Amino acid sequence: MRISTSESYALGINLILDKQSQLSHTQQQLSTGRRIVNPADDPAGAAQALDLQAAIDTNTQFSRNGDAATARLNLEQSVLGQAGNVLQRVRTLVLQANNDSQTSESRASIASELSQSLKQLVSLGNTRDASGDYIFAGSRTTTQPFSLTPGGAVAYAGDNAQRFVQIDASRTVATNDPGNAVFMKIPDGNGSFTTKPAPGNAGAGIIDPGSVTDTTAYTRDTYQIQFVSANTYNVVDTTTGTTVLANQGYQDGAGIAFAGIQTSISGTPAAGDSFTIAPSQQQSLFQTVQNLIDTLNTPTGSAASQARLHNNINQGLVSLDQGLGWVVNIQSSVGSRLDSVKAQQQLQQDWGVQLKSSQSSIQDLDYAKAISRMNLQLVGLQAAQKTYLQVQGLSLFKYL
Repeated sequence: MRISTSESYALGINLILDKQSQLSHTQQQLSTGRRIVNPADDPAGAAQALDLQAAIDTNTQFSRNGDAATARLNLEQSVLGQAGNVLQRVRTLVLQANNDSQTSESRASIASELSQSLKQLVSLGNTRDASGDYIFAGSRTTTQPFSLTPGGAVAYAGDNAQRFVQIDASRTVATNDPGNAVFMKIPDGNGSFTTKPAPGNAGAGIIDPGSVTDTTAYTRDTYQIQFVSANTYNVVDTTTGTTVLANQGYQDGAGIAFAGIQTSISGTPAAGDSFTIAPSQQQSLFQTVQNLIDTLNTPTGSAASQARLHNNINQGLVSLDQGLGWVVNIQSSVGSRLDSVKAQQQLQQDWGVQLKSSQSSIQDLDYAKAISRMNLQLVGLQAAQKTYLQVQGLSLFKYL
């Protein structure tokens, strides 16, 4: 078989180029740390690595979502804690004002401080997060949720929506609580009913906020305790028009029980006085504080007006306690969500380690083997180059 000079040159060059290509591929593997530089290196392995990378990216995004949820929930929990502190301060001031040693002027001074507390509550309700969104506006994050009118009423401009973040393929977590659910929809009184004196009472009777002692007997009807004389009263169910208790002898501070309800009246009520027991209605925390401010700003000069003051303060205090309990319950809910996100992120961290380990076993390079292979390829390239030089010298023209 005859081999021409040009063909022998081409064979030598092709051999050198092939060795250079192999060496270049190994060097690329070493520089990237990857065994699979191109899909053609291992088609099946490349497909598995891509699937694993997609899973890693998704897991990373869920973890970032968890970080965002944690930041929002931590902010809400902090704000709710501050709101609870404000309400505790309000309660302390109101208890101080409920003392008979206080004068109308000193109570007005306390009311002035309560007005500042009310503004602070509204400010907390209008808290923004790091992105400038209002955290208690529901889904209307760019709209200021609460506004205080000159008369002391607070209007809510948000909605009742919760925002959710996905922290797993099949799991979401609420990252906010709408402001109307936090501040606006709290049962007044003791949570079941309210007790109030009639506005025209002439006596000095003070009714206890009371409680439900038998939930099966309590019907949520409205009742009136009507004094037919200073020492005798009737209890009438005004919802049905029936008399529940008739001609009961009044004793200062003695318990009055009927229809699953327990309350008492102290002081000296007058004939014709009445006290209403009505089912609780939703009332905002702001309105509770404003009612107390109005009460403390009302001068007292008679036994009847003093009794009215104590009745209103007692009613305000029990409503305030309902608000405090409400805020604590929401804080507990936020804390539970934070714990849930933290536990999910721990699972994602563990799962991410497993995914990366699996991906590494498929696509990462064994450096010891690659370096050994590169050394062999260098030797092969050098041999090919020397061989080419030797073949290149095999020409008769060289000896002519």
